[in-house]
Amino acid sequence: MSATAHWYPAYIGLGSNLQKPAQQIEEALGLVEEISGTRLFAVSSLYRSAPFGGIEQPDFVNAVASILTRLSALELLAELQNIENRQGRERDETRWGPRVLDLDLLVYSGQTISEPELSIPHPGIGERNFVLLPLEEIAPDLEVPGLGRAASIPVNRNEPSISRIT
Repeated sequence: MSATAHWYPAYIGLGSNLQKPAQQIEEALGLVEEISGTRLFAVSSLYRSAPFGGIEQPDFVNAVASILTRLSALELLAELQNIENRQGRERDETRWGPRVLDLDLLVYSGQTISEPELSIPHPGIGERNFVLLPLEEIAPDLEVPGLGRAASIPVNRNEPSISRIT
């Protein structure tokens, strides 16, 4: 962990469509709470969404969590990937395929980051209702760099259906 006393707000997208997806999300949230120098602040409802990208697979369960962290964005990303791995995430070249767990760092302290391993804000936020709706639920006034207030980002009418389940 970097030596800083500053707390940075960050938003994490969570998704799963394999091995009891709602349970995968709950377990991941518990592990996020265990990250050193990080506090879970708010969690959206769970949402069920049709798969993105045209691959035949089960529906996803999605949520967004708000945290405060003392970690840098890259340190936080490494912790999130560690959680994915602990819960059985297998990485392959399939884009938009089924996943035990997917944790995306969506927004980090109002920053814009463009690194080979990390882009902030997360690409595609504005086109993905499964991110926009839970993000708007817990942080409607959040300024997403380059997109504006979360509550003002238009919902994508061409995206597969989504519904709140809790």
